[in-house]
Amino acid sequence: MTRVRIAACQINTRVGDLTYNVARICEAIDTAEAAGCDIAVFPELAITGYPPEDLLLKPGFIADSRDALGEVAAHTQGCVAVVGFVDVDRDLRNAAAVCAGGAVRGVYHKRNLPNYAVFDEQRYFAHGWEPSGLWSVAGVRMGVSICEDAWNPAGPILDQADSGAELIVNLNASPYAEGKLAFRERLMATRAADASCALVYVNQVGGQDELVFDGGSMVFDATGEVLARSPQFEEDILMVDLDLDPVYRKRLLDPRGRPTDDMLPVSVIPTMTVDTDTDIDTDTGTGTVTAAVTRPALAPRAAVASLDPDEEVYRALVLGTRDYLVKNGFSDVVVGLSGGIDSTLVAVIAADAVGADHVHGVSMPSRYSSDHSRTDAEELADNLGISFQTIPIEPAHTALLEMLAPAFGDRPADLTEENLQSRIRGITLMALSNKLGWIVLSTGNKSEVAVGYATLYGDTVGGYSVLKDVYKTRVYDLCRWRNTQGDIPVIPEGVLTKAPSAELRPDQRDDQSLPPYEVLDPILQGYIEHDRTVGELIAMGHDPATVERVARLVDGAEYKRRQSPVGVKVSAKAFGKDRRLPITNGYR
Repeated sequence: MTRVRIAACQINTRVGDLTYNVARICEAIDTAEAAGCDIAVFPELAITGYPPEDLLLKPGFIADSRDALGEVAAHTQGCVAVVGFVDVDRDLRNAAAVCAGGAVRGVYHKRNLPNYAVFDEQRYFAHGWEPSGLWSVAGVRMGVSICEDAWNPAGPILDQADSGAELIVNLNASPYAEGKLAFRERLMATRAADASCALVYVNQVGGQDELVFDGGSMVFDATGEVLARSPQFEEDILMVDLDLDPVYRKRLLDPRGRPTDDMLPVSVIPTMTVDTDTDIDTDTGTGTVTAAVTRPALAPRAAVASLDPDEEVYRALVLGTRDYLVKNGFSDVVVGLSGGIDSTLVAVIAADAVGADHVHGVSMPSRYSSDHSRTDAEELADNLGISFQTIPIEPAHTALLEMLAPAFGDRPADLTEENLQSRIRGITLMALSNKLGWIVLSTGNKSEVAVGYATLYGDTVGGYSVLKDVYKTRVYDLCRWRNTQGDIPVIPEGVLTKAPSAELRPDQRDDQSLPPYEVLDPILQGYIEHDRTVGELIAMGHDPATVERVARLVDGAEYKRRQSPVGVKVSAKAFGKDRRLPITNGYR
């Protein structure tokens, strides 16, 4: 039996910030070296951050990123670092460098390039076609793969296993979606068991524009059992001692037979824990490595409990918001506090993300604003400890109505007058943003964004949309969950119990303009996330007239969504990169 010590380095990189990323990688390498690790594994494209998108079209960026890899390689000593980077031959490659002893000892090119949902890697990279070899580290044959390579059951992992790999390290930049962690675990457990290999799955953590990477790195034994797991939404260096039996023992009992393909070459990399005078045939990978250093075993890591579904989504929203603000240099945010459920949740998430001292609530009442909405907003601000001020919009509303009266003539009041109030509020928030340097957080939820129940250049104003991928019914769930945290509930009960209303006309309620949200949201989920047609939704039992109306609203609001701010993705299909329907579209 051979023991190898692994460090799964779940770090938060920054796209394009090569200096920062090199520093984070080198810091983690130092931690792994100090703990006597044989191998430290980093996320996919850790050097550049993921996804670098059209930065890859800049030759200067590619050259700088190669220099950055050289800095990381030069920093390595005995611990082998497997680091994601962009390689260049006749084309660009999504690659992993195997670094040790101050140099790059080998390179693996990603073979399966995803080109669906938020991924468009085939726009930038060429497939790695040639079979890669194995690396012998601390007497263990290691194979390397990158993200999508492990999602394909007939991918390179089996090729490496057929050549005697005992350990597979898989570098990932897998974005978060609700429930995805459990799916990843089942998938990777299957790959480990099928290959009869231990498998180390390393995922990055952090927010990048609308994407959130949740980490959740895992280590599996050759039967597919999870040995250790990193927490979600936190940086972590997961260190595990893997005791590996010779791989042939399990494969002798495998009813699928023995591999007959040619063996992949094996490169021997001496490490701090093994004698460099090895007896390994580099063509066949056979032989022995004599251990030179005896290390006390690591204490097992405590099991990481699975998060409650609402907590998982909430933490994704907090991390996505925090990283968007911090990585783009924003220190303070401003939120229009109407006293409604959406602006309430946005303010709470913002306070959890960047601290209450950096959140500024603004109440902007009009002639139609209810007293309880104003008091609920003020109570929330007190509970959170955020700054709060009131800027009435009635003077501007009155002035604009008077200004427009000659042009409007005797036409009756309609949505125009309602939307005018929303746009005045948007102007007010943007004025505060310009003058004080605060970024505006818009407060629309996915239900409203989907059907266009949001005023363009009013409700849609903002630099970041926290709830863009959260349906209205889920907003209530998240608020109730958040109220269970801490010593006292921070969200006033009145916010949770009053009927949703935009308060743009007397006694207005959302259900006067839309189906009740408990009816609307399931239809939206089917139409948006599962691509159901109107006919399919009707066949599933939804009211025909309601389905047809909702579909018209969703399709008609596409032009609004294209002009709305980016927001956190937490579902299987969010508005943005996930869903790219044409604005000019005659299919119904």
